[in-house]
Amino acid sequence: MVKNTRKKQLHVSTLQDVARDAKVSTATVSRCLNSPNQVAEATRTRVMEAVSRLEYTPNFGAKAMAENRTFTIGAIIPTMENAVFARGLQAFQDTLHKRGYTLLVASSSYSSDLEQEQMRTLISRGVDGLLLIGHDRHASALQYLEKRNIPTLVTWAYEPAAALPSIGFDNYAAMQSLADRVFQLGHKNIGMISAQIKSNDRARARVLAVQDMMTNNGLDKAHLKLIETEYDIEKGAIAFETLIKNSDPPTMIFCGNDVLAVGAIRSAHKLGLNVPKDVSITGFDDIELAKIVIPELTTVHVPHQEMGNKAAVALVDMVENKSSPLLKPLEAIVKFRNSLAAV
Repeated sequence: MVKNTRKKQLHVSTLQDVARDAKVSTATVSRCLNSPNQVAEATRTRVMEAVSRLEYTPNFGAKAMAENRTFTIGAIIPTMENAVFARGLQAFQDTLHKRGYTLLVASSSYSSDLEQEQMRTLISRGVDGLLLIGHDRHASALQYLEKRNIPTLVTWAYEPAAALPSIGFDNYAAMQSLADRVFQLGHKNIGMISAQIKSNDRARARVLAVQDMMTNNGLDKAHLKLIETEYDIEKGAIAFETLIKNSDPPTMIFCGNDVLAVGAIRSAHKLGLNVPKDVSITGFDDIELAKIVIPELTTVHVPHQEMGNKAAVALVDMVENKSSPLLKPLEAIVKFRNSLAAV
């Protein structure tokens, strides 16, 4: 006797199965999945419970063909290692999910060439729109996006005159607010640890704000002790040690982000220096580390959650309605804590 070794085919739940289970029409199930805001909450809850119970997976391929969209958004961020990008991207994804979109993420490692390669990859995979960080990129990248008519939005920067629309904050104005306060506290011998300013408009704007503060207050901006390095705790520590061992060490060191600032504070402790009694240190971003490090870090709070939410809403509207987003800068606020003091 020959045994039948073929496995019994498992039933895959369909839209009709969900409709029967939830006791609604298939049209209602579709609305719950594609336009949940158009369905009463009680009905939506019942349908989504059925979807979960039956492990139903919508056929988005058919939906994409019918609507000429993949309901996928691509995002290219400079690095996966900075917590502030992760927080902003989480808010972006949460809002996209509510609108029925999936997020694909790539990292450029702060390389314009790699970013352009990631653009081509994401577009080849059919993304409906792109989220990019900052405005600095090759003209060829902008031409590529324009030729393919891909809705593209920039965040983490705000520049109304730029080629691409943006929803973000003014990096220059945010750092200027902090720099003005630093001068009021009597600091005139100033150092700064920044990311590489070439091809990084956010870092460049922050450095320029400090330089302009010096010029506006009668100081020679050429005397700014500036070190450009990678956004890394250890790199921040090394840069701090270089600055503080200068024959005329600064009393104040601006850091381009909180990661560099934490490295600088750690280095100060190792060298037996008191922050802020011996040297003041500030950051930028206001990530969780800023409140954990001792002393707590004076920094600029980036509105990452608001930025992510608003960017998602704007980009989906650009995709679905071919509309331009309302350009309005978000507010980045200085958080004064214990790492900054008067001379």
